[in-house]
Amino acid sequence: MKTVRKIIGFEWDAHNRDKNLAKHRVTDEECEEVFFDERKNILKDLLHSGTEKRYIVIGSTKESRVLFVVFTIRNTKIRVISARDLNKKERHLYEKEA
Repeated sequence: MKTVRKIIGFEWDAHNRDKNLAKHRVTDEECEEVFFDERKNILKDLLHSGTEKRYIVIGSTKESRVLFVVFTIRNTKIRVISARDLNKKERHLYEKEA
């Protein structure tokens, strides 16, 4: 993905701050950590890309929690849309590829 090189940070505002903590017990910091995982996988989210392109990143946090994070890129920042733990099938695929 070409745009990753231009990224300078994350976009957190009142609409998405702590949203994943309430729904899935995933902190904003954990969401960010996934992007620094050397084994992460980034895929295009073709099913949910409507007015803006969406992507999925699957990766591990510092505490080895493997997360499924949906995000978009706005200008030069990553905006997390949702984050959750992997389900059993997804975890198996992640571990197999790693």
